[in-house]
Amino acid sequence: MMDAAAARAAADVPGIPRDKDGPVFREPWEAQAFAMALALHERGVFTWAEWAATLADQIKRAQADGDPDTGETYYRHWMATLETLVAAKGVATPELLHRYRDAWDHAADRTPHGAPIELTPQDFE
Repeated sequence: MMDAAAARAAADVPGIPRDKDGPVFREPWEAQAFAMALALHERGVFTWAEWAATLADQIKRAQADGDPDTGETYYRHWMATLETLVAAKGVATPELLHRYRDAWDHAADRTPHGAPIELTPQDFE
């Protein structure tokens, strides 16, 4: 069953992939991205109205750039929205987000398929 925060997000943010039990995720990272947005909202970083408007803008831009909007990229837009709002609200700078994205890519490149990806200090070099 879905908790109250997830239920509120599912109700307030249009387009969340869901079934009768609540949000559904194709990959673990999608659930983690959803959880990050819930946590930031619960801490007052943004309202669901701000989130929905920013996500809608992100999806419109992606569609204008050729995204076929078949659902497979929904949580990529979700992550881009997270990054946009985190930077806009001063939680992290775009440079810091870029640094962590590069470190994550480095960690993913060295991690065997199927193993959990873990960031180490060397990933930031």
